[in-house]
Amino acid sequence: MTSLRGAILIGVPRFKLKLTGEVLEILADLDSKPAEQARCKKIKKALGNLEVRGPHYPGLHTQRYFRFKGPKGEIAWESYVENNTPSAWRIWWSYGPSQGEITVFKVGPHP
Repeated sequence: MTSLRGAILIGVPRFKLKLTGEVLEILADLDSKPAEQARCKKIKKALGNLEVRGPHYPGLHTQRYFRFKGPKGEIAWESYVENNTPSAWRIWWSYGPSQGEITVFKVGPHP
């Protein structure tokens, strides 16, 4: 019998993402503009990697963010949507509110 303990199963979410209303509005706005649809696709891909592969997936370059905190004062984290691009976009999120959940509270260009 083969053990799957510690195995990463592609396509099976490791985390449940909760997107705030602000994030949903930004995604809808970007998706409605033909010039921004490529960026929206990148954001959705990064969110998928965050959900399925987890925050430590190398392409996300996740790091703790110190400029602000999460919506309830929790530690904020930053993950890359783009890199080596002027005003590269990021995703800001925090763990919770429940175990196995990530709350994405902001997406936008790196300040």
